[in-house]
Amino acid sequence: MAKDPVLVVLQLSGGNDYLNTVVPYSNSLYWDNRPSINIPEDQVVQLDDKVGFNPSMAPLKAFYDEGKMALVHGVGYANSPRSHFRSMDIWHTCEPDKVGTEGWLGRVIREIDPNKENVVTGVSFGQSMFRAMALTGVPVACVSGSLENYGMLPGIEQQQREKILQRFANAYSPVVGQGEVMDYLGNTGLDSLAGADILKVAPGKYNSTVAYPDTKLGQKLRGVSQIHNAEVGTRVFYLDHGPYDTHAGQLSAHRELWSEVSSAVPAFFEDLREQGNADNVVMFIFTEFGRRVRDNGSGTDHGAGGVCFAIGDAVKGGQYSEYPSMKAEDLVQGDLNPNIDFRSVYTTLLEDWMKLDAKPIVNGTFEKPGFINN
Repeated sequence: MAKDPVLVVLQLSGGNDYLNTVVPYSNSLYWDNRPSINIPEDQVVQLDDKVGFNPSMAPLKAFYDEGKMALVHGVGYANSPRSHFRSMDIWHTCEPDKVGTEGWLGRVIREIDPNKENVVTGVSFGQSMFRAMALTGVPVACVSGSLENYGMLPGIEQQQREKILQRFANAYSPVVGQGEVMDYLGNTGLDSLAGADILKVAPGKYNSTVAYPDTKLGQKLRGVSQIHNAEVGTRVFYLDHGPYDTHAGQLSAHRELWSEVSSAVPAFFEDLREQGNADNVVMFIFTEFGRRVRDNGSGTDHGAGGVCFAIGDAVKGGQYSEYPSMKAEDLVQGDLNPNIDFRSVYTTLLEDWMKLDAKPIVNGTFEKPGFINN
């Protein structure tokens, strides 16, 4: 029987530097604009005669060589505000022209499970739930540490926990003018309780020989594998890594960040393969914006166009869209001009992978880069 498709979203928080991730080493304008912050050509992990990976990404090239990694060039949207908060909000809500109130993945979870039959359809790994998954009435299980220590009100007996959370819901939901918000908070607490009780069984069902790196990202991805292996019906996972806000000291910081990604992600997919659970998982990696074309002497400042990646057995590997021009006349306030809307990438993930109607989720119709095998 065919397995349901699962999406793992890895957010690179802080604005990952596109030019030093997928390096346009054959373009003289790269060297002209990066006199201090450049990747030596003999260190670039070449993908073709034009671009290559940052050397710290070498372990990821195996996915590319196997045809299981797609990279999409020049992703973004028009009139980038170059603000972390506003830009991430746009990516999370698919609302570039106004402040959004619904996370795009919250809509996905609602579409998959409209009756809230499974409170762990969506699982978020982080200190708080990501805006992309937030939607009134949609439960999301939030794991802030290791899955082994995860729980809601740990150390308190089940019956007592239920009483505490029910008391919370009853006490706050009638507040005049705040009923909807407090209902949401109360229900969220009860849903989290149920989610904790479901997810706590996952580590006990997990047995792997794969050694993950001893990093926060490695721990998060190990948790994703544990839950996926437990077959509790989770369809959307979300986690982050960073900070990629490399205004200064970029070369060493950026190298270390990508080294962590490049050790954790291969371990994750090796683990999935060992468990026999790799064929229905696609990982999507994105950042809120790229960085300036011209370096500032020690790092790079906030930019616009960026790059994103998709990895998995179902991915049709290769490069999609075009690397934006670095000619001065083509830049927008010193930044690469995005040539593909991020909602186009979402549309491919939603329609070709998750088998959902993307229009109501991304708020429109967008041309799809075809990086999923059908």
